[in-house]
Amino acid sequence: MPFQIIRDNIINLKADAIVNSAAPNVLIGLGVDKAIHDAAGPDLFTERKRIGEIKTGESFISSAFKLKSKYVIHTVGPIWYGGTHNEYEMLNKCYLSSLELAFENKCQSIAFPLISTGVYGFPKDQALNIAIASIKSFLETHEMMVYLVVFDKESYMLSKDLFESVNSFIDDSLTKEVDEFLMYSRDTFNANYFEPSKTKKISSIVSRERSLDDLMDELDETFSESLLKHIDRKNVPDSVIYNKANIDRKHFSKLRNKDYHPSKKTAVALAIALELNLDETKDLIGRAGYALSRSNYFDIIIEYCITNDVYDVFYINSILFQYEQPMLGAIQ
Repeated sequence: MPFQIIRDNIINLKADAIVNSAAPNVLIGLGVDKAIHDAAGPDLFTERKRIGEIKTGESFISSAFKLKSKYVIHTVGPIWYGGTHNEYEMLNKCYLSSLELAFENKCQSIAFPLISTGVYGFPKDQALNIAIASIKSFLETHEMMVYLVVFDKESYMLSKDLFESVNSFIDDSLTKEVDEFLMYSRDTFNANYFEPSKTKKISSIVSRERSLDDLMDELDETFSESLLKHIDRKNVPDSVIYNKANIDRKHFSKLRNKDYHPSKKTAVALAIALELNLDETKDLIGRAGYALSRSNYFDIIIEYCITNDVYDVFYINSILFQYEQPMLGAIQ
């Protein structure tokens, strides 16, 4: 099942389990810990006392009492000491031990806060990368709906270098879109009124990598037919593709119907999972009636990722979330 980053208060989630970033000792801490205990009622602290001390990276499960979820999974994240005290390994262990515990208790869904980024001081961009990597590795072999819940913009952060790189690409793309439009308008005006033989087609601006024979051979293929042909060429199990595309098995089964029509974010996710180049991506999603332009953030971010060989859907979704764009995959 898919992974989704959402902006909400974790106590509002109806997931089977929500994860509490707990204190190691038997007490109610600040932030997420306090909010969860306040919403669950005093019985949750009785359970917390029964559990006793929790070591960093360990996880324990209890009833959720008055919360909307079935369970609360209590895990203790690492305090940040500059990365010299196994903080990365311990944070990874928090996510994986919580996920394993949820799976053992037959949970279909689980919601995490961004662990250790509050009073424990873990850098938000590094904590985000570890959360995504940990959840991704688990979902490669397990089916579960996993949410990463971010309370506000301040609690979520991409690395400075990545943010600046994406921003620069967006600015350049938007400027180029305007420049190309003005150039096309000028040349069309000149061609119509002065030099008909020198008319420029706007399509000539776009570079092409595929041969005419390739395009003619695939002229009548539907989106599904073209997709399945790409998957056959990869010679990998379907599960590899739908996991990489952030799509669950049930939704992927619909793709074998040649009349299937995906949403744009699903079509793009499948192109990313197949690691298609920009030309191939435009061709595949074009068969579903979609295009990539330089006039909106979603399309520009997708082009940025493909041209920079970024084919990790979870990582791409972290960028899309930062810019408040729809995320890739089939989120039910």
